[in-house]
Amino acid sequence: MRLPFMSMFMTSPFEALQEHAEKVKECAWAFQQSLECYISQKCYRFDELREEVIRLESEADAIKRRIRGHLPIGTLMPVSKFQLFLYLREQDGVLDAVEDVLDWISYRPEPGIPAQVEKEFLWLVDAVIEPIEELSLMVREAREYFRNYNDQQRTRVKEIIRNLRQQEHEADKIEHTIKKSVFHLDTDAVTVFHLVRLAEIIGSIADHAEN
Repeated sequence: MRLPFMSMFMTSPFEALQEHAEKVKECAWAFQQSLECYISQKCYRFDELREEVIRLESEADAIKRRIRGHLPIGTLMPVSKFQLFLYLREQDGVLDAVEDVLDWISYRPEPGIPAQVEKEFLWLVDAVIEPIEELSLMVREAREYFRNYNDQQRTRVKEIIRNLRQQEHEADKIEHTIKKSVFHLDTDAVTVFHLVRLAEIIGSIADHAEN
């Protein structure tokens, strides 16, 4: 069966990709609040905030399924379908990592974060949120570039990508600092393992954003 010629141009997945990126950013804000609540140990809304993250992640999943399931065969795009889905997988990987962090915390809610590394964990959370906020901006700017192929727009997208890489590098440095500090804590082995793994999962959020 032949596709109508105009139908190859009418449907674009980039609007939905932007919608997904905005949902990821919204989820990241709820995640940041939940981690600050957990780290401070003076907040009793962790479970409530975790449920909010789960709800937003579910809404993002629905957008992801819509992108994957409603892309007509033959739709003309400036990138291949494989590249589009690869990008979507990494953007979705941000959400998976966010949920993994909260799941990991829920397995061992006590004794929280030792005071000696509280500040570093807060820095790490801030460091992984920054690249997430860049994602929706990057998709928006890339959509504009694909409309007009303007060199200035292309330069803008490349600047955002450089920022993402730098932010991921900064998150990596904080993660390594935390690991070194944790091994110098006067605490039990289970707590050391829990904190090191927690730092790694939080750090992986920025890894997916850079990817």
